[in-house]
Amino acid sequence: APPPVDTTEVPPFTAAETAVKQSHKLERKWTFWFDNQSKPKQGAAWGSSLKKAYTFDTVEEFWSLYDQIFKPSKLTVNADFHLFKTGIEPKWEDPECANGGKWTVTSSRKANLETMWLETLMALVGEQFDDSEDICGVVASVRRSQDKLSLWTKTATNEAAQMGIGRKWKEIIDTEKISYSFHDDSKRERSAKSRYTV
Repeated sequence: APPPVDTTEVPPFTAAETAVKQSHKLERKWTFWFDNQSKPKQGAAWGSSLKKAYTFDTVEEFWSLYDQIFKPSKLTVNADFHLFKTGIEPKWEDPECANGGKWTVTSSRKANLETMWLETLMALVGEQFDDSEDICGVVASVRRSQDKLSLWTKTATNEAAQMGIGRKWKEIIDTEKISYSFHDDSKRERSAKSRYTV
């Protein structure tokens, strides 16, 4: 019998050429948003400074957008970056977010926010969450006293899904304790009580 053909030895030139042409598609499309709340216009409605920035669906686009623009260290105080599934707006009113809530972590060290933000982005675009269908997106907020990262989810009352997401996120960002609040509570009171903690 003839020896089995070894297909692992692709001529180097062709391999390099193919690699350049091939971009790595993500499972779904994601959109970066930007919100600068430091200069709100008098009487402007909440969310009016929220701008859709870029939509992408490949690994390569993700890295170039992250490297060039969406690093928290490039944010001014009172600005937010959002990464949400394309088609979902980072607003409580969005039908996908309306019955949801968010896991939140705060940090007083700027470098911390950058690391946690990147780890979270990679976990989202890389679909590392078991309950990824319940995730809407993530928000990084730079504030004078402390920075904040919030992971938004769809079904606040589904405790099992939220605890699963919370445990996984806590492990990804390697933090002490995180708590979950319902958007419905946040609408009513400034400091909404936490409903779940991990």
